[in-house]
Amino acid sequence: MRLPATPPDLHAFVQRVAQEGTERLVALLERKPIGPEVDGRYLHWDELRRHPVPEGMTHDEWWYRLKTARAALGSDVPLLDKAGRPFSFVRPNGLLSGLHQIDWQLGKGLELADPQLANPAVRDRYIVESLMEEAITSSQLEGASTTRKVAKQMLEQGRPPRTKDERMIFNNFQAMELMRRNAHVPLTTSLLLELHETITRDTLEPGEEGRLRRGDEPVTVQDRASGETLHVPPDARELPGRLRQLCAFANDSGGAVFIHPVVRAIVIHFMLAYDHPFVDGNGRTARALFYWSMIRQGYWIAEFLSISRIIQRAQMQYSRAFLFTETDHGDLTYFLLHQLEVIQRATDDLYAYLERKGREARQVDLLLKEGSVLNHRQRELLAHALHHPDASYDIQSHRRRHGVVYQTARQDLLDLEAAGLLKRDQVGRAFSFSPVSNLERRLKKYKP
Repeated sequence: MRLPATPPDLHAFVQRVAQEGTERLVALLERKPIGPEVDGRYLHWDELRRHPVPEGMTHDEWWYRLKTARAALGSDVPLLDKAGRPFSFVRPNGLLSGLHQIDWQLGKGLELADPQLANPAVRDRYIVESLMEEAITSSQLEGASTTRKVAKQMLEQGRPPRTKDERMIFNNFQAMELMRRNAHVPLTTSLLLELHETITRDTLEPGEEGRLRRGDEPVTVQDRASGETLHVPPDARELPGRLRQLCAFANDSGGAVFIHPVVRAIVIHFMLAYDHPFVDGNGRTARALFYWSMIRQGYWIAEFLSISRIIQRAQMQYSRAFLFTETDHGDLTYFLLHQLEVIQRATDDLYAYLERKGREARQVDLLLKEGSVLNHRQRELLAHALHHPDASYDIQSHRRRHGVVYQTARQDLLDLEAAGLLKRDQVGRAFSFSPVSNLERRLKKYKP
């Protein structure tokens, strides 16, 4: 990925125009007002300079007018860039409509998408699934090469990780659970260091886990393909103070200017990545903080989303939004708009997943006769088995998947075996269960 073109210096532009005569500057300001977007898009200079210019204007003049319109709608946040300037954001139509859409989607309640989620046990099951998905894809974004199937089996079975890549995924799952447990606890540097230690345990050199990078540890963000330096984070000596400011911002729900909760969560994500306070694991830490902030501010449905899966599909857009912000004097709007789109896509994926699971559950209900005593865990397993006849199930993975004790999980599977719906095999010292070959016909004939 290449670095975007640096926008023109507006102060130098105004001086140059003034030297040519104030008439040109006055005429420029007296033209028909424009908004902060171009055809509904919040363009960076790197994009604008390639765009057809309006009649009677140069690209520099057009950029000046756009920046003037944006300044009128902008707000600073109490966080600074490396030069000591506050980051800011604008409220264009795209941002306002995106926030409204997320409030509507995440505020209407998952029970409307799947009535079973009114059952806390079922809801916890979906949360575990989402935590696993985010742990896997967030680690894959940072280079973990373990396949999704193997990683999910490891997490479900609770087996120890065997490779560094598996350890990254295992750690990320533990970190997501840590921040979920601490969702109502104020963010402190101590909690941040605990989060990093959890994320990087046994993956870094001894002594690098859970501490800030030092001055003798230069860290840069480079393009993986070309090796070009894309971002140089602030000096390590500034990190303690910068993290105190970040914690204060994360914990402050008031302030002189209202900041939408989703905006706050995204800004926290950006700032941790910008400051890059650790020698490694910054991206995973930043995404975990995003979830913590969303849940802390009442967006509990964020627990069910996987933003890393969406980012993984278009990593270039993620990096570009970050660089657009950094090269345009800390205008966070680029990153905010990108992340709002990520959240919306993750929400769409969630509702599609719930709809699919609902169809599968209804299929089992139609096959079973009235009076069935099978519980929701057994019904969900059978719904999965109908579509995956080669699947296998064991007590440990069933226990972890549904958050129940060993005896409950064991009884679930043994009862399904006794009903003739699963068959049991011995694998070493453990039992493995798989669907019977004629499962659909057996379900139709099943009698409790």
